[in-house]
Amino acid sequence: MGSREESHPSSSQDPQSAAAQPLLQPPADADAPDACAAAPPPPDEDPYPPISYLHGRRPIRDLPALLLFLLLSLATFALGIAAIARRNPAASRVSSFVYDRSTSSCVLPSSNSFFSNSLSSSPFLKDLIWTLVLTLLLAAPIALAVIWLLQHYAKQVVYASIPFFILIPSFLNVYWFVACTVGRECRQAFPLAYRIVVLIFVFILIGIFIWIIVANWHRVELTVHIVRVAATALLSNCSLLAVLPALGIGLLIYFLPIIVFLVFSTWNGSVVPREVEGTDGEYYKCAWKQESWVSAYFALAIITLIWSAATMVEAKVYITSGTVSQWYFNKEGSKSTKSIRSSLRNAFGPSFGTVCFSGMVMGAIRFVRAIVDSAKQDQEAQGFVNLIFRCCANFLLAAFDFVNKFTIIFAAITGEGYCSAAKMTYELLRRNLLSAVFVETVSTRILIGIMFVLSALYAIVVCAILKAVSDLGEEMYLVAALAWLLLIVVLGYVVHVLDNVIDTVYVCYAIDRDKGEVSKQDVHEVYVLLPVSRNHRSSIGRSLPIV
Repeated sequence: MGSREESHPSSSQDPQSAAAQPLLQPPADADAPDACAAAPPPPDEDPYPPISYLHGRRPIRDLPALLLFLLLSLATFALGIAAIARRNPAASRVSSFVYDRSTSSCVLPSSNSFFSNSLSSSPFLKDLIWTLVLTLLLAAPIALAVIWLLQHYAKQVVYASIPFFILIPSFLNVYWFVACTVGRECRQAFPLAYRIVVLIFVFILIGIFIWIIVANWHRVELTVHIVRVAATALLSNCSLLAVLPALGIGLLIYFLPIIVFLVFSTWNGSVVPREVEGTDGEYYKCAWKQESWVSAYFALAIITLIWSAATMVEAKVYITSGTVSQWYFNKEGSKSTKSIRSSLRNAFGPSFGTVCFSGMVMGAIRFVRAIVDSAKQDQEAQGFVNLIFRCCANFLLAAFDFVNKFTIIFAAITGEGYCSAAKMTYELLRRNLLSAVFVETVSTRILIGIMFVLSALYAIVVCAILKAVSDLGEEMYLVAALAWLLLIVVLGYVVHVLDNVIDTVYVCYAIDRDKGEVSKQDVHEVYVLLPVSRNHRSSIGRSLPIV
């Protein structure tokens, strides 16, 4: 990628091109109040800095959000340590206290009670543990194999998986209907009419899914190429598949002391006598009374946990975007070195305030969405006005969620602060947003379908092996279902990473197009075919070789 400090592509571009004037760069002289109304600069001057990955040291951004996050974390840990130091051991023996009338207080009898507990092993538990351990060990090779197949045989994988999107749900629907009809308990619990209704309803859902596939069939070929580009980018930075889960483990380690603090904070209080209702003060029972500050500490710790989890999610997006963007803007044939290390340093260094700001926005979105969902289930909150309110709230939350996602990607590339990155991202994606949203949705759904098919096939293999080597009865299906769930969680995480890669490559492509440059020719050959609207059909069959 060439530098724009010495060459000025705006002077050599087609005058009919929309990129004749750079789209997103702020004016060089921010103090000039009439910069927008000023006369255009001479053609040999470029008042706009280039938009590209910012190497080197970055300035500290969004310091107030960083300080607020650190303040909440320090307060949570400090009060948690104080809660452990001030805990009352009597909290674990409240049921042993009795009311003493002579002292009008609760006392602990002198007798002690002991109890023993034994764990019994069973074939089910043994087979379950071994199955889940082996599934967890095989998950990483399976994930790498899937990404490799998507890079080299994306078309074959996609078209081979699409029939299973219909066959597997149809098989499970018929299998459930027959098994419930044959089984005595199920047959008695679900009458034939109910079973037929469920059978027809599931087939209607499958028919709707078939209609969605047919309606978007003309976009499948473009999706194949987008998925191949994303798989290539991820395999070129395959260390991300080890670094990102390690960050998740680090978050769990960070959560453990806070959870311990929450448990011990409930031990701050005392055992007090409480009058039994309806006895006119004749009988009392002993109950635990927490100190008043415990509820406030719970609120503080929960806010810290939510914000920390959202911040870690945004940090993973930041690291993925920073790493992939370095791969994208590198010259063809060259390999970026220490790209993940620099992305980690930026994410938890000068841009950590931006990551915290983005996490705060995401946490607020999740919190408000939870309130809206709870209001949806409230029977007293029904009505047309409430329905309109929920629809508007969901629309705004989805819009904020979408803008936030591309904002953190742009911040990872340029090192901008959150508000500046949000504004610049909006301007950058304004000309390309609609088609990107649609194609991205199709790509994500196809990837999820592929992971579902692979996980279902794995569960069938597990079920067959258990039936051959174990003595489990119907519990075998539960073990296979849990193995399927574990594998689909791991593969679903891979889909999430690929989704972030697709978004990052799209933003990098938009930056290239805004500057009139081509950093990755194969990416441009795919993304240039994005339809300009939902109703526009791209000519991919005539523009790209079918591989």
